[in-house]
Amino acid sequence: MSTVTTLGVTGMTCTNCVAHVTRDLVAVPGVDDVTVELHVGGTSEVAVFSDEPVDEGTLREAVDEAGYDVASVVVQTDALAAQQAAQAPARQSAHDRACGCGHEHAAREHKTYDLSVPPRR
Repeated sequence: MSTVTTLGVTGMTCTNCVAHVTRDLVAVPGVDDVTVELHVGGTSEVAVFSDEPVDEGTLREAVDEAGYDVASVVVQTDALAAQQAAQAPARQSAHDRACGCGHEHAAREHKTYDLSVPPRR
């Protein structure tokens, strides 16, 4: 299972802040990766990626150790499946547009491809 824990972190103002928070969170057992969307003067979005949920208190302690505050925590379990499900309609639409199978007039048209005939150049 994949888990994404999104922390709203306040007080971060620069890439050095991002580096400190990232370093301390990656050191937490179970954390695979960390990404940060910095919002200077606001609440930065810190995504913590792990196979299983990581203890919220441990993540808060790591951010506190880096010198910042956690304003919010959102945990999404089975994040990979949720992401794929969210992207499925857009992928299907792109497929339909590319091959023509999703258009209303596609049912009237029937394309046959003979693989033994080389394509025209």
